[in-house]
Amino acid sequence: MSSRIKRLPAAPGGRRAKWLVLAAWVILALALGPLAGKLGDVEESGANAFLPGNAESAKVNTELEKFRDDPVMPAVAVYTASEGKMTDAGRAKAAADAKAFAEYTAKGEQVSQPIPSDDGRALMTIVPLDTADSAKTELGDAVEGVRDIADANAPPGVDVEVGGAAGSLMDSVEVFDSLDSTLLIATAAVVTLLLLITYRSPILWIFPLLSVAFAAVLTQASTYLLAKYAGLPVDPQSAGILMVLVFGVGTDYALLLIARYREELHGHEDRHEAMRIALRRTFPAVFASAATIAVGLSCLALADINSSRSLGLVGAVGAVCAFLALVTVLPALLVIAGRWVFWPFVPRYGTPAHKHRTVWSRIGAAVAARPRWSWMMSAAVTAVLALGAVGLNMGLSQAEMYQDKPESVVAQERISDHYPSGASDPAKIVLTAGHEDAVKAAAADTRGVADVRDGERTGGLATLEVVLKDAPDSEAAKDTVDALRTNVHEVEGADALVGGTTAQTLDTQRAADRDLKVVVPVVLGVVFLVLIGLLRALVAPVLLLSTVVLSNLAALGASYFLFTHVFDFAAVDWSIPLMGFVFLTALGIDYNIFLMTRVREEVEKQGHARGVLAGLTSTGGVITSAGIVLAATFAVFAGLPLVTMAQMGVLVGVGVLLDTFLVRTVLVPALALDLGRWTWWPGALFRRAEPAAAGEYAEDGFPARHPERVG
Repeated sequence: MSSRIKRLPAAPGGRRAKWLVLAAWVILALALGPLAGKLGDVEESGANAFLPGNAESAKVNTELEKFRDDPVMPAVAVYTASEGKMTDAGRAKAAADAKAFAEYTAKGEQVSQPIPSDDGRALMTIVPLDTADSAKTELGDAVEGVRDIADANAPPGVDVEVGGAAGSLMDSVEVFDSLDSTLLIATAAVVTLLLLITYRSPILWIFPLLSVAFAAVLTQASTYLLAKYAGLPVDPQSAGILMVLVFGVGTDYALLLIARYREELHGHEDRHEAMRIALRRTFPAVFASAATIAVGLSCLALADINSSRSLGLVGAVGAVCAFLALVTVLPALLVIAGRWVFWPFVPRYGTPAHKHRTVWSRIGAAVAARPRWSWMMSAAVTAVLALGAVGLNMGLSQAEMYQDKPESVVAQERISDHYPSGASDPAKIVLTAGHEDAVKAAAADTRGVADVRDGERTGGLATLEVVLKDAPDSEAAKDTVDALRTNVHEVEGADALVGGTTAQTLDTQRAADRDLKVVVPVVLGVVFLVLIGLLRALVAPVLLLSTVVLSNLAALGASYFLFTHVFDFAAVDWSIPLMGFVFLTALGIDYNIFLMTRVREEVEKQGHARGVLAGLTSTGGVITSAGIVLAATFAVFAGLPLVTMAQMGVLVGVGVLLDTFLVRTVLVPALALDLGRWTWWPGALFRRAEPAAAGEYAEDGFPARHPERVG
């Protein structure tokens, strides 16, 4: 039975099995295709989708749903004089618009009359919209209708913008609506271009992309089913990143398998035998990589922030589906097609698989000549880059969340210039009915509160609206919310809860700090266990994990420099350190896994020093190609309008490139050469391998005299 299990990884390369595998995937794709298209139906885009699950602000959002079957959300039209006081024409425009806005107002609600600012330069009209159903069907249509009215016939010298909670929500929805298609098209184009450059073949690039397409269908259908029937959280952000992850990881696995298959074709006339051997020898590395990514991302289930949990769990599904597709359908397709897919560089049986001297053998020679100096210098470079992470400016305001400011952000800036900054987006208090006066008094006595307004009552609950003096996403407003919570919580029997935009930002910030402290150690522990099982040693996993941590810090420091001096981002989003660490640890460890599994294989044949250099030489090209492809796919994020996703893409791209060109190429091999057989302690290779004497490396980097023997 065990021998059959061992043969399973090679099955897709069999003469008959290849057709069965391909047929199974075609049937599966046809069956799951309709489900894959429904992923958007299960996406949660409400306020709580991006909040900590147990946060006070999330509880307020839940309680507010009890007040109306169709909750009201305000759109705010702001009229601003370009110079001096508001003109008569501007006041007439605002008054006329207020009447026209009534067409989109929620049932039972009224449009406010234009509210003048104290400086006389602005007018503000609040339009209560129905979030479920309006005179124009949906909230998006209502916001668009309000904006059309506000934009029409504005008099000279008067600027008009529509924002408020409804405007902000719809601007965000618009960004996410175009996210999936934009990312998919851009990622496919980048991967296609890089595969053409890598393979220099007009044919071969099609096969990895076709395999990734199968993986994408399985991923989207699986995610939809898990979300619908197993409670898997999915939000627009995680759904967008999901496809990029599948493309990047799937292409990496394809590059590794195709490189080994090409190598085996030089030594085996039968392509089926070549594929079976290639699968057996790459399967442990690919399996360990997929397991590391899936388990590492799954650790985000421990996070408080709902969007972090969603991203981690959805990403884990994508990694598993990419693995399943790339170790089954890709081998079947390649064997069915035959050697000609490599045209014009067809691997011929009996010809050398590698040139005697390559760039990677030269790098190996340089590292082997001075291994200690090599690892110390590369560690110093990463340490210097890591210093850039000291003193990170954390936290993006609402205005800083977009690379190009949407209309709602501009409207909020106008309000902040001429009104109490929180006027358009007050804090919300939910309390037990009958305690309104006491809670209202406690709120009014809070420093930073501009006004307290009565709200609604229903089912034993009541609400209050608290206008803050400062902008809703400012540090001063967060301090006010803290003080407000302290004061209203002291009202006995009121059970008052404080929510709203500012409270949500504050809760998210604190949850991000907590998640970083909880999730990071768990991820490191899980990856460490995977590496122990793969390499059957303790020292090597410690070294690899240490280099990954150092690389992550270096990536964060280098990225922060780019954020500040190239992209001109105001700060780093609170979610980035954790998301970046988890993704870089899960993805970045891949290249160390690819390298060290090949090194271990070669060490068993040739001894430690020669094995390290042979592993570096044989995997150099494929890992570099994989790193460039993965970095490029995540770099697609840099052009997105959302700063958070742009920062995520830059950080992962920089980190992957550091892993590819510095950590895996110099730091890890140099450490392994310097430590010698102790790299494999306490495993069997430690007891069997003998270290080479100093100075025994030839020009090609391999030991010049009596090479080490194993066994």
